[in-house]
Amino acid sequence: MDVQATTPLVRVRLPRPRCCRRCFDPRSYGAARRAGGTGQGRPSLCPGLRPSPSAASASPWRGRVFPGVRFSLRSRPRPKQRQLEGAVTAEAGRRRGGRAAAGLLAAPLRRRRSPAWAAALPRRGPALLPRRRCTEARCPLRALPGRRTVGATDPRVLDSMLPYLTAYYGNPHSRTHAYGWESEAAMEKARQQVADLIGADSREIIFTSGATESNNMAIKGVARFYKSRKKHIITTQTEHKCVLDSCRSLETEGFRVTYLPVKKNGLIDLKDLENAFQPDTSLVSVMTVNNEIGVKQPIHDIGEICRVHKVFFHTDAAQAIGKIPMDVNNMKIDLMSISGHKIYGPKGVGALYVRRRPRVRLEPLQSGGGQERGLRSGTVPTPLAVGLGAACEVAQEEMEYDHKRISQLAERLVTKIMTEVPDVLMNGDREHRYPGCINLSFAYVEGESLLMALKDVALSSGSACTSASLEPSYVLRAIGTDEDLAHSSIRFGIGRFTTEEEVDYTVQKCIQHVRRLREMSPLWEMVQDGIDLKSIKWSQH
Repeated sequence: MDVQATTPLVRVRLPRPRCCRRCFDPRSYGAARRAGGTGQGRPSLCPGLRPSPSAASASPWRGRVFPGVRFSLRSRPRPKQRQLEGAVTAEAGRRRGGRAAAGLLAAPLRRRRSPAWAAALPRRGPALLPRRRCTEARCPLRALPGRRTVGATDPRVLDSMLPYLTAYYGNPHSRTHAYGWESEAAMEKARQQVADLIGADSREIIFTSGATESNNMAIKGVARFYKSRKKHIITTQTEHKCVLDSCRSLETEGFRVTYLPVKKNGLIDLKDLENAFQPDTSLVSVMTVNNEIGVKQPIHDIGEICRVHKVFFHTDAAQAIGKIPMDVNNMKIDLMSISGHKIYGPKGVGALYVRRRPRVRLEPLQSGGGQERGLRSGTVPTPLAVGLGAACEVAQEEMEYDHKRISQLAERLVTKIMTEVPDVLMNGDREHRYPGCINLSFAYVEGESLLMALKDVALSSGSACTSASLEPSYVLRAIGTDEDLAHSSIRFGIGRFTTEEEVDYTVQKCIQHVRRLREMSPLWEMVQDGIDLKSIKWSQH
């Protein structure tokens, strides 16, 4: 047998985590986090300040051998070993003062110089955090205060993805070898996990690159397939930009689009929806949870109305999946868009639910190999699909706990700010909303100035997709917010890993800078003197 032609055996020693091991152990992380209470301090995220021997021994990487790669969780470098010619061994670097100064250096047999790629691998040295204690300020799970419902990838999701980034590299659409079978099995399992979260059949799940692609597929696909008989679409003025732009694109192709207005609280009027139907209406698209003001639309009622009129119903549920219970059959939903990174999964992956009974027909946007039932050609990225499936499974387990905890943190943030700062308005309905998305308008304060003052807090003045624009949010203008208040609005977000300390820090900084900016504002001084600004006739020079 020709040794040179065989796959070399690589022995890799994984670096020790920079935080307590429980943060990254999928078996103990979820249970420990749920047992951590209401999220007071770091113990709710890092319950064990010392590494757990049981967690280390139960690690899914310990003792597992993958094709061509062997992983080891040894705490000390493995000494050099003689191996067959052509093999590669992972060895410790040079010893300095009796301690290992380098953690991962790979060197081929009979060659002292390390290959170029070894320099990019993680090393261990004096800068590493103490092994036996978790430092809150440098914990990998710690993030900037005020971050939105989008947070770091959940450690349990990352753990499920790693094997398909390192070992199981087969194309899931290859049916002629075991590598493809393994990847296909993982992809189908992920498809089932996504379907279980929304009460669907796994055959109704189409993997995409995210919610933007899913929205484009749903709206343009349905409209173009039925264009010979139906040329009318209904949506709302507060939809995500990708939905509105898709509808505008269809208008250039001869379709008619009705943009329903919303009430002051951000909810649509069901009577307006009833009156908007036409004989050739093919699709209704309404977002479940608004991405800027957090308002929840009456999806169940909208689905019932669409079913009576025999019109397909699509909803952009990127901000709702994994946060509120969703059942496509109970809500009469025909198409649903899903995003991976909104539920602590990887970026670059999403899904589109397409009902099979009654069947919804789509015209594919792109041509190719006919993957995903011919609706979305292109190789499905197995690691990302696996991550999306794991994120859906974790979200189903954590949904009730997350919702209760996020509601408490949201109430804490809103109450403190509105108690300490006058003339603050919450945009959107107070009852029909998702608590993790809060939009506040601070009168007599420019929102961009406040954002710059709060640069160490992850906030925004609108959707992240349009945050570079200085124009006021079209969502706030649609609900009738004055332009001055729209310019002074700030969007706060609370997610799974947000702590009370981060909320209190955000509140403190927000109150401090709002007061400072108002002291610099001549308008605020006039209001304090009792002058009605609306009665003043401003002249332009």
